[in-house]
Amino acid sequence: MLRGALPLALAAVLAEGDRHGYALVQELAARGFGAVRGGALYPVLGRMEADGAVEARWEPGEGGPGRKVYRLTGEGRARLRQEAASWGQFSQAMAQLLAHSGEAPGGEGPGVEETP
Repeated sequence: MLRGALPLALAAVLAEGDRHGYALVQELAARGFGAVRGGALYPVLGRMEADGAVEARWEPGEGGPGRKVYRLTGEGRARLRQEAASWGQFSQAMAQLLAHSGEAPGGEGPGVEETP
């Protein structure tokens, strides 16, 4: 599920300020997304850059190699607002579906019975 939500999560973090890849990984982990590997992160950032949602610049490293810092563009902010609204609708629909099935966290109901 994270793979599908990763662009939205990255845009939300970048809306708070510019960050390099490792700082993005740390922030996502701190917010409960678990460990996001570079093999998932950098292709998504590359697609977001190609789509005009983010811009990247190189900054010199402090005693080490330089690093790429990502910034959310105006187009990226507009997309974030639109996708956040869509996510809210999706989340509500899924919560209702799960509540109806009795499988929502804390939900009660018949659930799905296994057949022998």
